[in-house]
Amino acid sequence: MTSHAVDGLYIDRTDLFRTEQKKTSIDTGLNADEVIMAVDHFALTANNITYAAFGDRMQYWDFFPVHDGYGSVPVWGFANVIASNSNDVKVGERFYGYYPMSSHLKVTAGKCSSAGFMDVAKHRSHLSPIYNHYVRTTNDPGYNPDGEELQMLFRPLFMTSFLIDDFMADNEFFGAKRIILSSASSKTAYGLAFLLHEREGIEVIGLTSPGNVDFTKSLNCYHSVVTYDDLTTIDASSPAVFVDMAGNGELREKLHHHINDNLKYSCSVGASHWDAQAGAGELPGAKPTLFFAPAQGQKRTKEWGPDGLNERVGCAWLRFINRASGWTNIIEHNGLDAMDEIYRTILSGKVNPKDGHILKF
Repeated sequence: MTSHAVDGLYIDRTDLFRTEQKKTSIDTGLNADEVIMAVDHFALTANNITYAAFGDRMQYWDFFPVHDGYGSVPVWGFANVIASNSNDVKVGERFYGYYPMSSHLKVTAGKCSSAGFMDVAKHRSHLSPIYNHYVRTTNDPGYNPDGEELQMLFRPLFMTSFLIDDFMADNEFFGAKRIILSSASSKTAYGLAFLLHEREGIEVIGLTSPGNVDFTKSLNCYHSVVTYDDLTTIDASSPAVFVDMAGNGELREKLHHHINDNLKYSCSVGASHWDAQAGAGELPGAKPTLFFAPAQGQKRTKEWGPDGLNERVGCAWLRFINRASGWTNIIEHNGLDAMDEIYRTILSGKVNPKDGHILKF
């Protein structure tokens, strides 16, 4: 029996600041349709902190199970096939998709097509198919070899932004014309703000910290930008929707009490303020709910078909990335020590919103 060495950064599921760099191995004896992929590089953003914060509640730890008590934070990136026992996935092919913070991943390739394949491994069968699909770069119309960094940083987040915007429109914005976004400097938030800003008659308000006001205003996606301390200056006399990217219970409570019964819908999307999730029980206005993007994606896949959804997302993506490419400083990091440091920086909320972090083994 032969094996391949694997480097990984693992997170204590009960204490997100406790990490472990560990060498493990993958058995290179492949069963039918098994494939080994070497992770080339991936992006690390506040979105990945959300995966960790909701790891048990939303089953994100289940994608890449590791040893007891620890988990591998899922990331979006690119990997190359280095071994394959699949007739449809060849050694040397490159795929975009969902990977662990590890140098290698073994998958079971199923439902193969020219576009890519699904990992049909048993331990992933109960998880959302959106995360189990690996896209073949040679047949991806949105792929640009010179734009991999931007794709890793923005594309998974923009899909969430697109689905929230679509969900809001699908529900006629719950009778509101004013949409309030917290953590407005985050990539998912300003991707959503970009789409909402395109809609006639919708006012987009961004909530952010004082240090991020100038950056958030410079995006020109928000009609107004308000600091968290000043949120009570927002006009509460007309219906509004709150999209909570921060996950801060105290902030949510304050906004609900300010907008009161005019808050027609309130949803939590992310947890950039993961350490302040606790909140009050009953709140005035709409009851806070958790927005699960794959549910809206599956609804639209049934209604529009996979190609119809991809076409709509693709058109919106091209409009967005033409703007977003000028909003980001790409910073590359190499090795496990650097991954550990950047992970902790983002976890602490100390990252510059203009920086996009790309990590390599």
